[in-house]
Amino acid sequence: MVDHASLVVQLMMLILLVVSVISWTMIFRKWFILKKAYRDAERFEDTFWRGANVNHMYAELARNEDKLAGNASVFVAGFREYTRLEKQKGILPMDIIEGVQRAMRVALTRETDYLATNLSFLATVGSTSPYIGLFGTVWGIMSAFQSFGNMQQATLAHVAPGISEALVATAMGLFAAIPAVIAYNRYADDTDRLASRYEIFLEEFSSVLQRQAYVAKAPT
Repeated sequence: MVDHASLVVQLMMLILLVVSVISWTMIFRKWFILKKAYRDAERFEDTFWRGANVNHMYAELARNEDKLAGNASVFVAGFREYTRLEKQKGILPMDIIEGVQRAMRVALTRETDYLATNLSFLATVGSTSPYIGLFGTVWGIMSAFQSFGNMQQATLAHVAPGISEALVATAMGLFAAIPAVIAYNRYADDTDRLASRYEIFLEEFSSVLQRQAYVAKAPT
């Protein structure tokens, strides 16, 4: 059916095939990324709240900063800013915390942007693929009826193959769209959950550093 379809319909099918392959590649890649992000968040939080030495954690994580992600990246950014500001004389504890929170929020924004990568593409595929397939179908049906009108003695057997070929484009559009929509909804929810988890850690770590800052800057 694909071989006998018109050039326009074949072009629509080719576009949908390419889009579907790219979409499935991104779906599997995003699945591995989010699975690793959840696993890293669990591991980091277990280590951090178990009472690990913050200075030792920072020294260990900072050595591999390029590979950090999630809570670890937020932690390193915040604690680095804390150690830098804490050394300044005359600085107030609240000023330290404000600087720390700004640094951590920059890291948080970077992490959430990374998690959201390719989600817009999946949303676009899910919303446009059915229309691309429908365009191919409409074009194919138009071509089939034009050839139907040129026949002196036309029967359904003559026009049915052309319509069947055209309907393949709609099927391919749905095949590309449905997984993309499902994946987008699932991964968007996972991304929001991880972002909320990072946000909660940011606030909790800010409270820890705030207490430490007031102790360090307390008058003797």
